[in-house]
Amino acid sequence: GRCDGLWRARCAKAQLSYPPARVMLLGLKEERRLEVFASAADGPWKFLAEFPIQAASGGPGPKLREGDRQVPEGLYDISSLNPNSLFHVSLRVAYPSPEDLAQAKAEGRTNLGGDIMIHGGAASIGCLAMGDPAAEELFTLAARTKSRAAILPCDFRTGAADPSGAPAWMAGRYRRLRDLTLELKR
Repeated sequence: GRCDGLWRARCAKAQLSYPPARVMLLGLKEERRLEVFASAADGPWKFLAEFPIQAASGGPGPKLREGDRQVPEGLYDISSLNPNSLFHVSLRVAYPSPEDLAQAKAEGRTNLGGDIMIHGGAASIGCLAMGDPAAEELFTLAARTKSRAAILPCDFRTGAADPSGAPAWMAGRYRRLRDLTLELKR
């Protein structure tokens, strides 16, 4: 349909076959932007598209518990897709990750929350609301590929520092996310 045609053209422009072998969704909380990168199985990441994030609650820093209204920060698989979401269509972010669970266990935290989505609509608590047309495009691409989402407090490629007030244990995760984003060139 419409969305496949858009992605096919974007992939052709980036000299990638469609569907690409893998996709990385880069969610930048402060900039309120989601960038889409793709690659062949072992090739470099190529920029395909960007979308404004219509709404995301909370501020910089990781999600720690249910009800904290935070969007998680880290590298997450897209674990499932819901074509009949209350928010038009949605992509489920696999939060909490094994790393999130281990950290919470070490700190004695429970009730980490969940149901984190990249979805349609223009309102959100703890998720990334993309608007319906963008959500349809992202849903279509994710349905055809192995997709992951890297969600960051800000664009580390600009030399931005770690957010003040983030827990000390996030420093290592931010370092890994910073390294990852250096591969994601526009």
